[in-house]
Amino acid sequence: MSVEFDLIVIGGGSGGIAAARRAASYGAKVLLLEASRIGGTCVLRGCVPKKLMMYAASFSRSIAEASGYGWSAVSGRFQMDDWADAKKRELERLEQIYVEMLADSGVEVRIGRARIIGANSVAVGSHTLRAKRILIATGSSSTHTALPGLANAWTSDDILDLRRLPSSLLVIGGGYIAVEFASILADLGVRVTMAFRARLPLRGFDDDLRTSIAEGLKARGVNLVAASQMQSIERTSNGFILYRGNGEPLHAEGVLNATGRTPCIESLGLASVGVQIDEKGAAIVDNQSRTTASGVWAIGDVTNRANLTPVAIAEGRAFADTEFGGRPTEVDHRLIASAVFSDPPAACVGLTEAHASSIGPVDIYEARFRPMRTAFVGSQERTYMKMIVDGNTDRVLGIHMVGTDAPEIIQALAVSVTAEIRKSDFDRTMALHPTSAEEFVLMREPARKNLGP
Repeated sequence: MSVEFDLIVIGGGSGGIAAARRAASYGAKVLLLEASRIGGTCVLRGCVPKKLMMYAASFSRSIAEASGYGWSAVSGRFQMDDWADAKKRELERLEQIYVEMLADSGVEVRIGRARIIGANSVAVGSHTLRAKRILIATGSSSTHTALPGLANAWTSDDILDLRRLPSSLLVIGGGYIAVEFASILADLGVRVTMAFRARLPLRGFDDDLRTSIAEGLKARGVNLVAASQMQSIERTSNGFILYRGNGEPLHAEGVLNATGRTPCIESLGLASVGVQIDEKGAAIVDNQSRTTASGVWAIGDVTNRANLTPVAIAEGRAFADTEFGGRPTEVDHRLIASAVFSDPPAACVGLTEAHASSIGPVDIYEARFRPMRTAFVGSQERTYMKMIVDGNTDRVLGIHMVGTDAPEIIQALAVSVTAEIRKSDFDRTMALHPTSAEEFVLMREPARKNLGP
């Protein structure tokens, strides 16, 4: 049986759903194919359940601080199975919302594993489906090739599906996933060790932000094993052992593989239709998400441009606007805000100091302080803020923060950086007191000047 569509979207995650709905709004006949559940990684196995787990973990500090604010007899014990049941109900609710949104938009949905079998043709089971355009939005999954034995480790999916917390956890890696889950599990009472190859976690972020995050993890009791020459992982009857070339083996009941993710495209048959793949396993695309095969586009993690949910959504909508809306649109990947939901959280937008100073002279503004809420109960936790300003034009090139509400604050400030405002605009902005965010408009003198290359 052969069925004709204007667009077939392969992948029911955030990017695929956004593209399908936007295309349908222009009158296109759209089919969305998904191998399992509607919602994708972000909704079902990533951003949403992870942040729900972060919220759960944050109560440990609230309970500990309550007595300092005059509350008595405040105590509690985290029940992982209760949280897991509540999380399951919430994700089912969200999945149903997406199903209804697609139906209301006129998008047809089929569950099944898809394979591109020729020009404009997709096979799902015994059915052959045809469309003028095919969009690949299948996302990514954890890679396990970094060292021998890693395939036996848990992934972030497994952590989010636990019904019992391990007594100890070894986190392999130093990126987003590693930092976030190390922080969350430590706040929930797990003894956590992070082993990673670099000097600091969060490679690619500003070095001062990375240092502040490392300090925050240590303050939460996370054992950081930096510059670790990891050799292999062995599974034992009691848990796992990580063997290293520059230190004693590390032992833990559980181990999380947070070494990175790889595009989910192996089973799609892309080579047979001429979609070129780069050395990292990602589909090669142009500025409008076209692959090297006629009639095939790709968005999101499968392209390995900027693997973030809002970017996949923007790419999906830009594709639909271009191909069905008559409005050629490209996504600017140069300026994307990022957040790390650790404790304390971190966020940033724009250039790092190293990048900015490689271009020209920059002025560096900084603030470090104990936030009011935690200082009141004697905590030594510090918030760190950094602004990078072009030394020639006064334009704000980057803003970085570690501390409570950092993601919310940076999201708002991302508008100003995108709009290319100047430091003088911050200076003439009235402070909102008492807040942490006001420090960004109270930075009057640079902490240092970096003269660049």
